[in-house]
Amino acid sequence: MIATVGLAGCSSGATAGSGASEYSFTGATEAAHVINPADRAVAPPFEGELLDGTPFDSEELAGDIAVINFWGSWCAPCRVETPDLQAVYTEVRDQGVQFLGVDVKDDRQLARAFMSNVGAEYPSLFDPRGEVALAFRGFPANVVPSTIVVDREGRVAAVYTGAVSREDLRTALTNLLKETGS
Repeated sequence: MIATVGLAGCSSGATAGSGASEYSFTGATEAAHVINPADRAVAPPFEGELLDGTPFDSEELAGDIAVINFWGSWCAPCRVETPDLQAVYTEVRDQGVQFLGVDVKDDRQLARAFMSNVGAEYPSLFDPRGEVALAFRGFPANVVPSTIVVDREGRVAAVYTGAVSREDLRTALTNLLKETGS
């Protein structure tokens, strides 16, 4: 079942994966929850260029929990969500949790200004064509903001379409950190 999600985003009780070895989007994860470890599927590899022009490979996330957030400088909910993401990032970055923004359908200069203006310190890929979302087979690339959380084993542990609250993300990350004993 592939979920159809509108531009503003929404949530459903469906989970991603289902024992599959490779991730394919089947729906959003319930807020603050994570997918059962037995049902998680491997996140696809991807690469690109950060906003500052530095090359990036998803292998750089290996071994850590990763929060991958799709955003755009033109996105009103992103203006609210990004400072919350930064606050959570500040709390967990020394616990083996990495954050990666993925700027979509945007201008690089506007994207860099946005990240600076909201005080976001985590890196962001410049992905104007939405290729990273397409790598996550079936993921609705038109839903911005959206967030994918990957566990330490490189498996998709949660998918949130639309803005994710600070509390929900913090709860999901706390649960994942408990899984690994961090």
